[in-house]
Amino acid sequence: MPPMTDIDFMSIALDLARTAGSLGEVPVGAVVVKDGEIVGRGYNQPIGKHDPTAHAEVMALRDAAQKLGNYRLPGCTLYVTLEPCAMCSGAIMHARIGRVVFGATDPKTGVAGSVINLYTEARLNHHASIEGGLMAGECGSLLSSFFAARRNKTATA
Repeated sequence: MPPMTDIDFMSIALDLARTAGSLGEVPVGAVVVKDGEIVGRGYNQPIGKHDPTAHAEVMALRDAAQKLGNYRLPGCTLYVTLEPCAMCSGAIMHARIGRVVFGATDPKTGVAGSVINLYTEARLNHHASIEGGLMAGECGSLLSSFFAARRNKTATA
């Protein structure tokens, strides 16, 4: 079996995002990968868990940390369907994630280049490499469809 690719991992993150959407959560999904294996999975759950920190990235980091028995996750890559926010980026940096790959940009809260870029801030002590735009069309479409449906539901209520 050939090794999984970035597209394979982002496709799994998209499946997790669809799970979030089916639960009425903003459809964002994430996976943490170490040595070609998924060690953490997460999707947005702040509404269902009554937890403002239950973003996909944080949930995936928590899952990976539990599985690996360490809050530090060096040598891991995080795949997420939406550009990380400041909270998630802080968690990513504290976990020592080595690489972040995201799908759609977030012009309102994204801090990997859209609003600001925390990943290039020299005063911070850890810097993950960041790559954006992988499967951006599919990731963005999932989010756009979710919010369009939500607006239509509100307009007809």
